[in-house]
Amino acid sequence: MIKNKQLLLLLLWTAIAFILRFTNLDSKPLWTDEFSTLVFSLGNSFRGVPIDRAIDLSTLLEPLQLGPGAGIADVLNHLLLESNHPPVYFMLAHWWMRLFGPAEDSLVWIGRALPALLGAISVPAIYFLGKFAFSSPLVGQCAAAMMAVSPYGIYLAQEARHYTLGILLVIASLFCLALAAKKLQQRAPLPIWAVLLWVVVNCLGIAVHYFFALTLCAEAIALIAVIWQQFKGKLPSNSQQPNIWQFQILGRLFSVAMGTLAGGLVWLPVFLSNKYGSELTNWIVSGDRTFLNWVNPIFQALAGWITVMSLLPVESQNLAVVVVSAITMTIFFILVLPILFSAFKNSLTTPDTRLGTVIFGGFVLGAIFLFFSFAYILGIDLTRGARYNFVYFPGVILLLGATLAVIFNTHTAKSQWFNLRAIEVPGKKAVVLILAMGFFSGVTVNSNLGYRKYYKPDLLIPVIRELSKVPVLIASTQKTHVEIGELMGIGWEWERRHSAESKYSNSPLFLLANQRRDAPEIAAGTLDKTLSQLERPLDLWLVNFRAPVNLAAQKCQVESRELPAVDGYEYQVYHCS
Repeated sequence: MIKNKQLLLLLLWTAIAFILRFTNLDSKPLWTDEFSTLVFSLGNSFRGVPIDRAIDLSTLLEPLQLGPGAGIADVLNHLLLESNHPPVYFMLAHWWMRLFGPAEDSLVWIGRALPALLGAISVPAIYFLGKFAFSSPLVGQCAAAMMAVSPYGIYLAQEARHYTLGILLVIASLFCLALAAKKLQQRAPLPIWAVLLWVVVNCLGIAVHYFFALTLCAEAIALIAVIWQQFKGKLPSNSQQPNIWQFQILGRLFSVAMGTLAGGLVWLPVFLSNKYGSELTNWIVSGDRTFLNWVNPIFQALAGWITVMSLLPVESQNLAVVVVSAITMTIFFILVLPILFSAFKNSLTTPDTRLGTVIFGGFVLGAIFLFFSFAYILGIDLTRGARYNFVYFPGVILLLGATLAVIFNTHTAKSQWFNLRAIEVPGKKAVVLILAMGFFSGVTVNSNLGYRKYYKPDLLIPVIRELSKVPVLIASTQKTHVEIGELMGIGWEWERRHSAESKYSNSPLFLLANQRRDAPEIAAGTLDKTLSQLERPLDLWLVNFRAPVNLAAQKCQVESRELPAVDGYEYQVYHCS
């Protein structure tokens, strides 16, 4: 009876996860990183898009077609030459798209459905890990429920990217870490099968995303913390063996480290030789050591941590909704944080949960330490991309699962700041409140009111249609495939909003003017040459055009009216007669 109840609960959390991740899956506009996933997974290349001349809509979107001859070899070739990511997810996505066939109208749904499916699978995965690591089905259920409704998890699952596969591999690697910690507690060696599993999982993780290496470094920190606690006698031992430093125990762990290192070094030549990829990561490299560069990582990290549990519509266009959402979230955290901190301390002192809390607490703190070390020592601010938190997100969920389990078993949970009067809340109701906030936050995300797409071509298309009654040329400068993806976003939204009969007949022309760092005037010259070849009248839309222009000789006058701002697209309009 108890097992059936546990299974039904797990099925409930998994069903909720599916609903929250698949609702409105294809309603949000694609952005540049998702275009990269789709193009490379289809076995295509951005280099097929013509540069320095006007092209039509069908030519711009041609890399989004599933070619009959494209295979895994094409995926590997184009990805490794044009991007900075390892190939495992893109190979999996290629097979996934082949499964559905050439369905252009549903390409967005197909591309995002695989991450959404993997995100939903992470719910039962985190349940079994929580149950095993803490020897508690309740911890597993709380972790699964939190994973199901976490707005951060839903955000990652609704993007055509590889982060949910990374999360699953982090969970698998953490299982091996928890097993190793338990074996250390028992003063017994890690089984051979676990050594091999851990190495395979770690190597796959690195082959999905290079930042998985941060997960491994954080695991090493957590393992050292467990060994130190055991050595100092702060963790109970289940064995009478006198010496933890047995050759066999440490030898197995050393084998895991060496096997993982060997699997990771395979990608080092590819990573170091990818000069093209360095252009794609400049945005996380900090420049001058200004005041903002010192404080931004702190606030960016806090924003990412908050969204693990709560994210109401603070990005709404309605100011009243934003204010009410911000106040509600503030009240929620004022009430909940003391309860969580108290439960966390209890989990550290309770024998049944202490080992698991030390493992995953050390893991999460180790990962945070690495993130801030990168930001403040190496000048690489990983906190700028909330998605990179995937490397330790499952550890946070497990700690939340353990604390929620403690709260659930508490008759009355007290919310108290310092010596102020405590607010008492029944433990079970406190857990329901936290999960309810997560659920409504998940609805916020899949409704595009939270973690909104940075690029919003869906807002630019109506402006173009309203303002331009003559043929249109949309021009942008180009350095990498990011800028191609920006124009693809506009082209895709144009195609989506028009019928099959009219989407090409009256669609804009597009120009990608190659921009060289040492000669920015070349892009302006390309624009002049292109304009001289096109019929007039013509409206020129400079979209994210990063080069100075002087269009007086082309008889192009800038639009004098103030036009609405569109996220991700800086634009100017010229009327050329």
